[in-house]
Parts: sequence; C-alpha cells; structure tokens
Amino acid sequence: MNYLRPLAFSLALGFLSLNASCQGKLSPVSTSNGNNKKDIRSAKADVKLDQIKLPAGFKIDVWAADVPNARSMAISDNGIVFVGNRQEKNVYALVDENADGKADYKFILAEGLRMPNGVAYKNGDLYVAEVNRILRFKDIKNNLTTPKFEVVYDGYPTDGHHGWKFIAFGPDGMLYVPVGAPCNICEKENPIYASITRLDVSKPGAKPEVYASGVRNTVGFAWHPQSKELWFTDNGRDMMGDDVPDCELNRATAKGQHFGYPYWHAGTVKDPEFGSKGKEASAYVAPAAKMGAHTAPLGMRFYQGGMFPTTYKNNAIIAKHGSWNRSKKSGYEVVLAKIDASGKVTGQEVFASGWLNPATQDVWGRPVDVQELPDGSLLISDDMANCIYRVTYAK
Repeated sequence: MNYLRPLAFSLALGFLSLNASCQGKLSPVSTSNGNNKKDIRSAKADVKLDQIKLPAGFKIDVWAADVPNARSMAISDNGIVFVGNRQEKNVYALVDENADGKADYKFILAEGLRMPNGVAYKNGDLYVAEVNRILRFKDIKNNLTTPKFEVVYDGYPTDGHHGWKFIAFGPDGMLYVPVGAPCNICEKENPIYASITRLDVSKPGAKPEVYASGVRNTVGFAWHPQSKELWFTDNGRDMMGDDVPDCELNRATAKGQHFGYPYWHAGTVKDPEFGSKGKEASAYVAPAAKMGAHTAPLGMRFYQGGMFPTTYKNNAIIAKHGSWNRSKKSGYEVVLAKIDASGKVTGQEVFASGWLNPATQDVWGRPVDVQELPDGSLLISDDMANCIYRVTYAK
C-alpha cells in the first residue's frame, strides 16, 4: 500500500485551504427587519457595463443599485458597507446577507444631514463627517434598525465650498479630517483651511490639530501598508486653462509638511494671483505623481487582497471623478498607481474606463471611491449612476 499518496493528497488539500483562507471570502451577514430597511435585490441601475474596459481576467457587475449619490465608503469587520453622500443628505448601510456578491438590503442610517460625504469605521462604531461636524453611531452593526448618533466635534468651518469631507482612521488611531479651501483660489489666515487635520475621538473635548497644510481639496487618502505614510489625492485649481494645473497624488512623510497651495500647484506651476506671496517652489512638498488637469482624483486605497494578481499588491487604486469645466472632458476612470519599495510612483495605468465616451463627450457615470471587500474584490461607488460596482478577477 502506498502511504505517501494519501499524505500528499492531504497536504495538497491543506495547501488549497490555506491559500483560500489567505485570499479571504465573503461571509453571510444576518440583520433584523426595521422601517429603515429596504430590499434592493431587484433594484436596477441605469448603467452601460458593456462599455467598461478592464484588464484581461477582470469583470464588473452592479453590486448595489438604488444608492442615491453614492460617495465615500467604509466597511465593518463583518462586511457591512457604509456609504455617505454629498447631495442627498443621507447615510446608508448596505448588506450582502447571503454572501453572493451582491447587496441585498439598504438601511437608511440618517437623513437630513449636511453633505455627509465621509464615513469611517472603528471598534464597532461608525463615524460620519458633515461639513462642520463629526458624528458617531455607536455599535452600529447591532443597531442598524435603530441608529442613533452623538456629536463628537462640531467646530469645523461651516463653509460649503469644498466643505464635504472624506475621513479615515490612521495607524495612530486618530481620525483624519480634511478642510478644503473655501474657494477656487484664496489665502486664509486661519491655518485650518486647505489642510488635513487629525482628531482624537477617544478623548471627549479634543480639538483637531493640523497635520498637513497647503492641500486645496482632498477627498481621498490612505496609509501605505508597509511604510504607514499618508498618501492623498488633491484636486487642482480651476480657471487656468484645460491643461494647467495637474491634480495631484501626494505623500506625507511627517506631520507639518506644506504642499504648496495657494502659491504653487503640481510642484512647478506658480499661481498667477498668490504665487508671489509664497516661497520658492522648493520650500513645498512636490506631488508624488501628477494626475492630469481637472481629472478630479478622489477616493483611493492600497490594494491588499488576494484575488487580484500580485502586481496589484501595495499599489494605489484611485477613482477619477472627472472634469466639470474642461473644453474636452477628462477623468471618469479608475487608475492604478504603481509604487516601489522606496515610495516612488513608477507609473500609472488605466484600470477601468468607459464612463466617458471621448468621441461624443457623453458621460453616464462618475467613479468616486473604491473599497476592498474581504474576498479581495473591489467596490467602486458612482454618484451619477447612483450605484456601487463590484470588480472581480479570475485567471
């Protein structure tokens, strides 16, 4: 009798099991019924998925429809996806109860808020950013049908211009909250404008401190999985022409750095109105990568899953929302920024495109944010098509 064959077979099964567990998987999520719970299994999105171009082996589907103005996303430890929005005043929780790769139910967690764009999850609690307030929904996964919030901080500026916020927790446990410039181009005495702040939400009465300055309007950031450095997108100023200045991907290596606004843009473009009031370009941190003029790069994540090819690991996937004031539209795509071990961006390539028809200039969707699911697939929110897509990969 050959005793090695069953042993080899057993080892192979163990390897396959280990490999599967490393890749992760979707798990069922059980939720209660309530008045704020809506069945969206039969909801349809007005999309043209046949026009989306992806690399070989990738596939895109609608993960959740009927999500008005779907913007920034966050995910709980058990796979509940939270979604903020900028125009509809609501915050949602989306649940895939049967783990089939599509959302089944939508919970309305809050209504009537002011631009509740930002959502973040930590230790069972959901945090939501309005223009001037940070809200906390305690133990949210056990209170989806009876959501209540408390105000953590309400001292941020009330300006609506660039007032909507993306928020996320950093490796230091602090909540990072940007404050956009309240204008296209201006200089404000209050240092909290055009910045990224951080707030210790664990301490009652804590106030934000400025972490990075000279940031016109970031609506997406993440920390590199290895270096733990903060990377963020930044939208360039308007009214300087179709191709000037570039939007930016930035890298903050320490607290206190200044990234140029309103004096310099994209590292080398001196502002015609405020450039002479600032220092030389070398005094400010230049972007890690230029991302095209008016492309509006927003949400970004460093890919960490096991589903996509290994070449995606630790690289940044970034949603470009698209231009609004360019003679020929730009953006409206999702890109991959490749970053080497030293933290240098070695290249950018289009990952998903097709929301914009360059020939006709017609647009039917606008990517906003990206969020990885436990199985390594990728969600992409779309505030124009009012839905969230899921991108999967199979060899």
